[in-house]
Amino acid sequence: MTLDRDSAFEQCWFPARDGLMLHARDYRRDAPGIPVICLPGLSRNARDFHQFASMISAQKEKPRRVLALDYRGRGRSDWDENKANYNLAVECEDVLTAMQVFDIARAIFIGTSRGGLILHLLAASRPELLEAVILNDIGPAIEAEGLREIATYLGRHSEPKDWNDAASILRATHGSTFPALTETDWHDMAVAIYAEKDGRLTSDFDPAIAAQLRALDLSQPLPELWPQFDAFTAKPLLAIRGEHSRLLSEATLREMARRHPAIRRCTARGQGHAPLLHKPDAFAAIADFLDTI
Repeated sequence: MTLDRDSAFEQCWFPARDGLMLHARDYRRDAPGIPVICLPGLSRNARDFHQFASMISAQKEKPRRVLALDYRGRGRSDWDENKANYNLAVECEDVLTAMQVFDIARAIFIGTSRGGLILHLLAASRPELLEAVILNDIGPAIEAEGLREIATYLGRHSEPKDWNDAASILRATHGSTFPALTETDWHDMAVAIYAEKDGRLTSDFDPAIAAQLRALDLSQPLPELWPQFDAFTAKPLLAIRGEHSRLLSEATLREMARRHPAIRRCTARGQGHAPLLHKPDAFAAIADFLDTI
């Protein structure tokens, strides 16, 4: 493992089972108690959780260790030459590898979008690893409209001139569903999504990942994960839905609550897919939830 220390976290590289080098951010490694593992969305990376992880790991009364992962092909993890490995099963194995490398036996998991789908697989196959679960704007049934929207904006080949331009592009693309975001939030999002490579700003993921999504036939019914979701019923569960989300419907959230009567629910006001977790309402709901674990 290679470490590059930062004031808030350690950057860590470790090999997957097939040898591909993966990256994670480790916040407050020495904090006691059950750690939090953050799993990002389809094309996103550990930087999405930076503000949230910094806040959770720095709480005075009960700081938490937070591990935020870059899946293969995203962020500072290596791109996979075998593009077929960009799938939930392989990424689930990478999460298991990370837990072994970082000596984490059980964790509180936060899964944003695709990260939540990975948690469905973990709940069904390795439930003993899950102390509690937070699903961020994802459930066992996904709306095709939301996937079409994601495929559309991932397919755009915008090259920002600078970081201010990157923030403006994101605001133009997502502003209608994220009225709660401030100028600072848009700039933070730009830093999370884009990376500077060869003197230009570019989206920080392997384009093959977006190509896979665009290749889906969204006119056909999408697979659902209700049997896997039922494995959460023995676990403390918080479900967060963006007020303007087009990926997670209110109807799906109601069915989740019917199947898991003890579920906690939070609506992230003024946000779409997927909510920023450090905004006040989402953060308060998560902090209250964590206090029960």
